[in-house]
Amino acid sequence: MLKNSIERFAGRIIRVTEDDVVLPNGCECHLEVVHHPGGAAAVAINSSREVCLLRQYRYVVNDWLWELPAGKRDHNEAPLETVARELAEEAGVRAGRIRDLGRIVSSPGVFSEEVFLYLAEDLEDAERAPEHGEVMEVHWIAFDDAVAKALAGGIQDAKTIIGLLRAKSVLGG
Repeated sequence: MLKNSIERFAGRIIRVTEDDVVLPNGCECHLEVVHHPGGAAAVAINSSREVCLLRQYRYVVNDWLWELPAGKRDHNEAPLETVARELAEEAGVRAGRIRDLGRIVSSPGVFSEEVFLYLAEDLEDAERAPEHGEVMEVHWIAFDDAVAKALAGGIQDAKTIIGLLRAKSVLGG
């Protein structure tokens, strides 16, 4: 239960609060919380059983990472709307069929962000429109090779690893 909250920062995407809370066991704690609107990501599989992976530069870790097409929920949009928008913007595809792969929370001790994962199939071309600050390459990789890459440590992005493994569970093979 929240007893008191002080906003320390409000930016374009996140806000940070210091919260005094009472936990279910009665313990009172002072927590720092990063609030994020959440996002959605898609494991997009084409008719050749290739998955779309983006090789994207991430300034925060100063590295190029392999990631699923994904993005932040804008203006409280539904996660399905987010994933459809991001598939078109980043991967240049639309999905005729989208299946739910569940949600993940990246670091619930500090961050409120939830990412909703989907399996996107029956793909057709759409116009790509990456955002100005996105530096990425679009790759279509054999799905089983991508799963192997995730298991071997060649993919570090958590939503991508979990999305690939959940999709593998759904797709089998």
